[in-house]
Amino acid sequence: MGKLDWIRDLVRAEQQLEEADMVDFSFGFDHEKTLTDETISFLEQLKEAFVDYAVAFNQMKGVPLGNIKIYGIANTRADFMLFRNGMKLVFSMKKPGSIGVSFHHQKGLLPGTGADTPGTFTEDLIEAQWGAFNELVWTHKNLKLNVDNMVRYYLSHFIRESAK
Repeated sequence: MGKLDWIRDLVRAEQQLEEADMVDFSFGFDHEKTLTDETISFLEQLKEAFVDYAVAFNQMKGVPLGNIKIYGIANTRADFMLFRNGMKLVFSMKKPGSIGVSFHHQKGLLPGTGADTPGTFTEDLIEAQWGAFNELVWTHKNLKLNVDNMVRYYLSHFIRESAK
């Protein structure tokens, strides 16, 4: 979402009201649209960070065997996954304001992830909460998160587990 998109939305809403010769004091901030746009923007920000670190990892590793690959997921707006040695780390928008993060392995799921049977898995939820002045704050288990720390955590776990 661009820095001036909200201004553009205000101008558009005002122009529509002027064209309809109406007065509406509630126009201007659409929570659902903002939540959807910000969720997509956050997924894109996460993907960009993972790409940067994956490129660095792959270059420092020096050999193509075991490189991290990142793919967009078909028929979604911003979902993506990391892939390495049969393991996937998937980031997907569950609904506006909610992003699921899950590990999948070709042979089943990761040991120690809480999944008891093949085909089932646990999923971390990254959720948006409204803060002061309609600020959107991204959280995990109701704690505000830092994107760099989150990326470091998931990428480190992914690399360790996919090396096995």
